[in-house]
Amino acid sequence: MKSRREFLKEAASGAVLLGSSAAAEKLAFAGMLEQHAAAGKSKVVIARDPSLHGAGAQPDEQRVLNLLDKAMAAYTGRQKPVEAWKSIIPADILAGKTIGLKVNGLGGRGISTHAALTLAIAERLQQAGVRAGNILVWDRGARDLQACGMTVNTDASRVRCYGSDVAGYEDEEIACGAARLRLSKILTRECAMVINLPILKDHEMAGITFSMKNMYGVVDKPFVLHGNKCNPGVADLNAIPTVRDKVWFTIGDAISSVYDGGPGFHPERLWYPNALVVGEDRVALDHSAWQMIERQRAAAGVPTLEAVGRRPDYIATAADAAHRLGTNDPGRIRLVEV
Repeated sequence: MKSRREFLKEAASGAVLLGSSAAAEKLAFAGMLEQHAAAGKSKVVIARDPSLHGAGAQPDEQRVLNLLDKAMAAYTGRQKPVEAWKSIIPADILAGKTIGLKVNGLGGRGISTHAALTLAIAERLQQAGVRAGNILVWDRGARDLQACGMTVNTDASRVRCYGSDVAGYEDEEIACGAARLRLSKILTRECAMVINLPILKDHEMAGITFSMKNMYGVVDKPFVLHGNKCNPGVADLNAIPTVRDKVWFTIGDAISSVYDGGPGFHPERLWYPNALVVGEDRVALDHSAWQMIERQRAAAGVPTLEAVGRRPDYIATAADAAHRLGTNDPGRIRLVEV
């Protein structure tokens, strides 16, 4: 299994094809990733806007767009939104390949990826040069997408939105640790790259659900991965090459969250971080998200996840020598809060 650094070396040498016809593009893309891993640290950006929700139940759309721009600027070092996006998306994908936006609607309307965020990302992608029909918002099925405030649409002249219930799953099963699963055809056949849009939540089994666990929505039988607090299920799933290599950038929705009783919606445990959490290292992202939830649990007088027997051990497993999906070492995480 390749580490990020091994992947970068192969990208620079041309051994890993990113779909670009020009060696310079591959080198530039590899260099961008290497810059983000400078000094051996994984960069995680937490961007906040305390006034995001205003007086309404839904966040203000313009403020969400502004917060997205702030997060992307802090992550890429590019102040102009279009330039920030162009520094993240490989040129060949911008030119004509499909980008998936993997949302999460499992929790229902009260605690799912916000439509305002999804649409803001789709807007910026189009401004960066991605054709509307090459943007595909997806999740498991119509119910989940509706919970995210999205409407199912297969019209290739517009931003598309449909689930694996429409696209189907591969016939061939693949190994995922001890389990055998089928991947969504949206991931395997339609998308050249997927931007992960999880929502930050407590989870009754795993402890927390964020970047890595959102991948449970790309397989046909996620329930087989829930044993032992989803450990090593989460790590095994994210180590599948197609998942690891196509889903490498996360814009996490921490606009609203539940800090206890998740993953379903519990209004008495609802909390508004009013934040986006952005990065490439899925392990560092989940470690940072875990700390956010623990701080809120402490503020609310709720015991730690470890104290209630739900420490998210899958995060450490994902960082181990067998999986090598990122780092959970705070000393190797460059946390930028803006």
